[in-house]
Amino acid sequence: MRLPARPALLLVCAVALVGCRPLSSHPLAIEAVREVTSNPRVAEVLGQPVECNPSVRGVANETDGIAALTFAVKGPKAAGVVVVEGKKTRGTWGVTLLELQPASGPPVALTADIETDTPRFDPAAAPTMPATTIAPPADVEITLPPVPAGG
Repeated sequence: MRLPARPALLLVCAVALVGCRPLSSHPLAIEAVREVTSNPRVAEVLGQPVECNPSVRGVANETDGIAALTFAVKGPKAAGVVVVEGKKTRGTWGVTLLELQPASGPPVALTADIETDTPRFDPAAAPTMPATTIAPPADVEITLPPVPAGG
């Protein structure tokens, strides 16, 4: 039995749209927009208010857990593009790269500005030593099997 062309086309479109969502609602895009619109270094370059274009481009692969997205931003002083990349670990997306690429001027790295559970690296911090030192193991003896004759 053959379906008429119009209902068949509607069925194909409906199937294609099931499970799809716009990239602007991806957790990485949401996190990037939140950071870019509130970051003082972005405001320095673009001016305030910072406006993010809702059209997000890129790839977000839920199966492999990797994503790379871009969207345009602008302010009263300048415009640019935001690049955000991330990795999905244990079901949660985390930002691995966030960068503002202004239309003119050098890129602004924003990855370290994102609030995370990971403590920030402080090169001036004093090294921490363990409370107790662990003694090295006692002498270790290794016995090798005999080598076969003629081999």
